[in-house]
Amino acid sequence: MQVILLERVAKLGQMGDVVNVKPGYARNYLLPQGKALRASDDNIKSFEARKAELEVQNLETRKEAQAVAERLDGETYVVIRQASDGGALYGSVSPRDVTDLLGEAGVTVERRQIVIPTPIKSLGLHAAMISLHPEVEAQIQLNVARSVEEAALQASGKSIQELAAEEEAAAEFEISELFDDIGAAGMDDDDPRGGGDDPRDA
Repeated sequence: MQVILLERVAKLGQMGDVVNVKPGYARNYLLPQGKALRASDDNIKSFEARKAELEVQNLETRKEAQAVAERLDGETYVVIRQASDGGALYGSVSPRDVTDLLGEAGVTVERRQIVIPTPIKSLGLHAAMISLHPEVEAQIQLNVARSVEEAALQASGKSIQELAAEEEAAAEFEISELFDDIGAAGMDDDDPRGGGDDPRDA
């Protein structure tokens, strides 16, 4: 199916381009989202008449998007989630979670604007892309942790696995120290002449 694009669409074309797309893609996405029109003679003429108006409108929305992108780009947001000792989440962090998180920070975005490259199913630092406009994107970082304290440690560059290993090593060290203390106390209790039972008592 041939359509005329009313805005830039990634991997497809620029505003005003007439392109061939699959009918399902046009009917389910491009046409209902107002990103394109069927490329009929009447629609092409209509677009040409409105082109200047659409370009001005696009410029305004792009400026607004750039202002939001400057505010968001490179920012880190903490997401508190329950997880196993190994760092696996009970569930995952979804685009809806990100829109809620940004909403709390005073930024309104739609769920479809959030792009999470791979499903977030573990603790740690994860990237998410926000498509604010066909020509403007912002990248944020999600610090997924079980607590604010854990998030702070992760932000310092330590992974959950490293933290767990450090905690385990510290616990083992404390146990070995405890046994050393018990051993030393046992030595103090020994008879300085050699101690133990006198074989003549047998």
